[in-house]
Amino acid sequence: MIIQSFDPIAAPDARILILGSMPGVASLEAGQYYAHPRNAFWPIMGELFGAGPDKPYETRAQILKTQGVAVWDVLQFCKREGSLDSNIKAEVPNDFSGFFFRHPNIRRVALNGGKAAKSFDRFARDHLPPSAQALAVPSTSPAYAAMRFQQKCALWRAALLGDN
Repeated sequence: MIIQSFDPIAAPDARILILGSMPGVASLEAGQYYAHPRNAFWPIMGELFGAGPDKPYETRAQILKTQGVAVWDVLQFCKREGSLDSNIKAEVPNDFSGFFFRHPNIRRVALNGGKAAKSFDRFARDHLPPSAQALAVPSTSPAYAAMRFQQKCALWRAALLGDN
């Protein structure tokens, strides 16, 4: 089945861009990024920015924008059955040239999981501004259970906030 990603959550002055690969089934059904209840994304955003899953989705999105954090996916379209990144085929990337032009303050790009990192390298790395760095972070997906939440959160904190 052909699926499409969402528009980005992003204010014009965003400094950090978090990229997934493509929303899973739960997210597509809800029309929200990282909607699966066991995905660690929003709990991590709660720890780092106060945008936790206890708040309504629109409030979380607004908090991230206020904090200079943008959320998007590497892919605009793909073919995939189910939610697993390993099932993604026929990838069509989002417009990163345009995104980075409209968001010139991006300095860090966090790649949420291995598929996001591979797709970013393939389609978008050449558009990364020279002043920005892209870093892979552990997947927040419930399918990646090899790492405890606190370990994931610490690595995300280092990648997003680093020496700020």
